[in-house]
Amino acid sequence: MAMPADRFIPRVVIVPARDEDIPAISSIYAHHVRHGLASFETEPPTLKEMSRRRAELRANGFAYLAAFFDDRLVGYAYAGPYRERRAYRFTVEDSIYVDPGFLGLGIGRMLLYALLHESELRGFRRMIAVIGDSANEASIKLHARCGFAMAGTLRSVGLKHGRWVDCVLMQRSLGEENQTSP
Repeated sequence: MAMPADRFIPRVVIVPARDEDIPAISSIYAHHVRHGLASFETEPPTLKEMSRRRAELRANGFAYLAAFFDDRLVGYAYAGPYRERRAYRFTVEDSIYVDPGFLGLGIGRMLLYALLHESELRGFRRMIAVIGDSANEASIKLHARCGFAMAGTLRSVGLKHGRWVDCVLMQRSLGEENQTSP
């Protein structure tokens, strides 16, 4: 899969996230939990919990990536199970978080393209984006630019920061999608 070269910071490198990246990942996520609507968590998880979550995803064959600008971790992304029931095993859900000081620079797109590629290599056939807040135009546009199609909006399914929040569902095929049996 070719990644468009426009608007990307040339010194950003995407690599698998390591144990030592968890403090920076936790800090980025904590900011989004406290101040945003992308995550429906209301309290940031502990470092131990973030480490446990990463280990569980990796143990189950999912990609967990980190974006570095020079030596600074500026974003991360991972794929996880869309739903727990066995029939969903070839469908993943993406999560992407970028350091607030690096938003709008193409890092989210770099992470998403890398995550799509890694998920295809692992045999997954569909990726679902569950976007917190129907007003989250940046995430909706990012996913659309990366080939995701609108699947629907779940109205007022979360209550955060004193208001009801929607979830936007988008989807994208991976690899051979449903053209062949896995």
